[in-house]
Amino acid sequence: MNPNAPKILIISSDTGGGHRSAAAAIVAGIESFVKGESYAVRVVRAVEESHQLAAKLVAIYNWLLRHKQHWMKYYYWLINRFRPETREFFHSRSITYVRDLFERWCPHIVVSVHPLTQHIFARVLKELGLADRIPLVTVVTDPYYGFWKGWACDDVTLYLVATEDARRQLVDYGIAPERIKVSGMPVHPKFDFPGEHAAQAARRALGLEPEKFTVFLNAGWEGGGNISQIFRELVRGELDVQAIFLAGKNEALRSEAEMLAAEANFPIKVIGYSEEVEQLMRAANVMISKLGGLTTFEALNCRVPIIADTITEPMPQEAGTVKSIVKGGAAVMLQRASDIVPIVHRMVEDSKHYAALRAATITIAIPNATRRIVEEITALIPESGASSDDSLMVEPSS
Repeated sequence: MNPNAPKILIISSDTGGGHRSAAAAIVAGIESFVKGESYAVRVVRAVEESHQLAAKLVAIYNWLLRHKQHWMKYYYWLINRFRPETREFFHSRSITYVRDLFERWCPHIVVSVHPLTQHIFARVLKELGLADRIPLVTVVTDPYYGFWKGWACDDVTLYLVATEDARRQLVDYGIAPERIKVSGMPVHPKFDFPGEHAAQAARRALGLEPEKFTVFLNAGWEGGGNISQIFRELVRGELDVQAIFLAGKNEALRSEAEMLAAEANFPIKVIGYSEEVEQLMRAANVMISKLGGLTTFEALNCRVPIIADTITEPMPQEAGTVKSIVKGGAAVMLQRASDIVPIVHRMVEDSKHYAALRAATITIAIPNATRRIVEEITALIPESGASSDDSLMVEPSS
């Protein structure tokens, strides 16, 4: 590694898969869009690595995602009410980790993609006398109004948000408008629309018919929510389709899905956890999922309309996404599992209806967002951190 390469530290967490995906998208964007420069990039799971109590908060969040999605609104209220990211109780237990991180690998810029991280990192930068030398950038991964208060921190140098709606929320939380830029969502370049031939190739690779209407049921990273109930209803339908079921890290859900798939009247490919979700989205004509921010924009980038699972009231930070995507015409709201068969049947049989849904994905997706985000981040790196080395250096995640 070039010892003079500017260092970019990305702080994230595995609360669901969205923040992890955002970090990976930024790393990929640096690799793809700034090849003329040399950067050392490190990604850390700062919340769960900082202290065992913070790790327990992450574990509770993921348990709720999998088992009790309808309780998530209470977790959201609790975190927004008590603001653990601003409390001395958590600061005193996390500060050693953050200090050690800076001492072992002092970056030229810090990028947060998680709402519970910027306050503690901003504090340590001040304590080490580095606040004026190391910019702190926050890439907000909740795209619409109503997100976590934890995103708002007075000491962040620059905010990059997905939409004007997200910008308005930060302003209402007290962030100065001049420190906010609308850049779009950090979607990995691999989710760019590949064209119909690539979609057919993706179906063939999964052992499916290349030209048949394909339904993608996405249970998310943790593999929870209402997707099992929706799947049960879908497999009972007399539909001229084929399906892909992604169970995430939930092995029990995968086993259940395999048993249900064996009884279906149409072909179904069941998959557990996958690092190649873009291939599943490429193969899909429609995705059934709850509307998490990153997953939604990944699907839209692939021009895949969405059947939005709203059987359980959406999490507060995701409610705005549901309203905006449905209003924009790229999604259909699923309020009862029993409605899934008629919704899919209409998409298959009514070509104009489906074409309108697909066309709407183009108007909502934000092209070149990751490139803009990377350009904004690298533009803030102090000149003293510049390097003339032509190779890109990416340090493995810890």
